[in-house]
Amino acid sequence: MSESLLIAEGSKSEKYETLLVQIEGVVGGESDEIANMANVSSMIHETFGFWWTGFYRVLDGELVLGPFQGPLACTRIKKGRGVCGTAWQQGVTQVVPDVEKFPGHIACSSASKSEIVVPLFKNGEVVAVLDIDSAELNTFDEEDRINLEKVAEILVRG
Repeated sequence: MSESLLIAEGSKSEKYETLLVQIEGVVGGESDEIANMANVSSMIHETFGFWWTGFYRVLDGELVLGPFQGPLACTRIKKGRGVCGTAWQQGVTQVVPDVEKFPGHIACSSASKSEIVVPLFKNGEVVAVLDIDSAELNTFDEEDRINLEKVAEILVRG
């Protein structure tokens, strides 16, 4: 991927607007979901500079670590556990301003302060989650939720 694909400046809205177009271009026509998750996690991570950006895939009844950018991560998460397991169980994006206040939060890293987890659906079932952690409190908002749900739709569509 060319450095020119990464968005370093502009408002959050402008970054998402450009990023969504770029993600469409990168994943369109590529059928390998792991390759697409790898590129998308890199693109989001480089664009926004989050602490951790990646995917967990539903495999054999649990979430299993997939492609990511950032420090070491939890490898497996049970349904309903932590922010990721809750997003999987409920099938709803979780926006968490302070992870310390989230019931049952799994502390893969003490540096993580806020988090957003977006479920990816195929045929009405959650097949993966996009998990993004920030080292700052209150990082994620409605704009992030809306745009990251669009990212999830693009990925599932391919």
